[in-house]
Amino acid sequence: MDTRKYEALKRIVERGQFSKAAQDLGYTQSALSQMMAGLEAELGLKLIDRTRTGSRLTLEGQELFPLIEQVLNAQRAVTERAAAINGLETGVVRMGTIASISAHWLPGLIRSFEEQHPGVRFVIHQGDYMLIPEWIRSGLVDFGFVNPAAVAGLQTRVLKTGAMSAVLPAGHPLARRQRVPLEELAREPFILLEEGGYYEPLEAFAACGLEPQVKFTIHDDYSIMAMVHEGLGVTVLADLIMEKCPYPLEVRPTDPPITRTLALAYKDEARLPIAAKRFMVHIEAAADRLP
Repeated sequence: MDTRKYEALKRIVERGQFSKAAQDLGYTQSALSQMMAGLEAELGLKLIDRTRTGSRLTLEGQELFPLIEQVLNAQRAVTERAAAINGLETGVVRMGTIASISAHWLPGLIRSFEEQHPGVRFVIHQGDYMLIPEWIRSGLVDFGFVNPAAVAGLQTRVLKTGAMSAVLPAGHPLARRQRVPLEELAREPFILLEEGGYYEPLEAFAACGLEPQVKFTIHDDYSIMAMVHEGLGVTVLADLIMEKCPYPLEVRPTDPPITRTLALAYKDEARLPIAAKRFMVHIEAAADRLP
């Protein structure tokens, strides 16, 4: 079955523009437009609305797109099953991840996996505890790194638990403490890491009957570090992300301690592509050695 038109439609949806999708796929924009026109003619439906600001699915396209993704996933599963029989010579691992995992775990994990399976490709989407489960459910990714407390309706495998610490500007009065009480941290201007609907520090504050004075909400850990460095507030971040902090910040444990649990989440193990299954096993085998 020739699914190139489906692949092209999927890339247009992901990129939001014909020009970018055409560049990714190695087509001219005219050829990609003709391909989509042919697909729409075959199906008897208009699938894509093109505007000056980009391209998006029509209502009919939105209804059909999940089925098209299923066809593409099924074809990939057939290809990868055959590859598994032949020693996993090819395959694609699609995963959703958070910043600290992207920066500190994945480079080494991917390198060691590629030594065994050099033909496997990786597609990585970086998001948060809300986006990653949505990507798993929609089929955009095969699995993702999450806090299991933040997801529902998915299978999870716990990897490990790590500490989170108060992050303060250099010379901040609270840095004189060996451990920073949450009660005192809650009185400071707080910079919140946007992690979707679940954020471990907020849960810890709430458990103590406290509410931090949130001054900024930001989606990027390193941007938060920069703002703390400028004295704009304090925060709580995972110790993992602070290992390569580019600023001279003060990092102290909190009282009570805050931890986060990291797990792999996925929808249906039986339907996971072989490459994704193998890489998940690779991650689990290395978990005890990861920082």
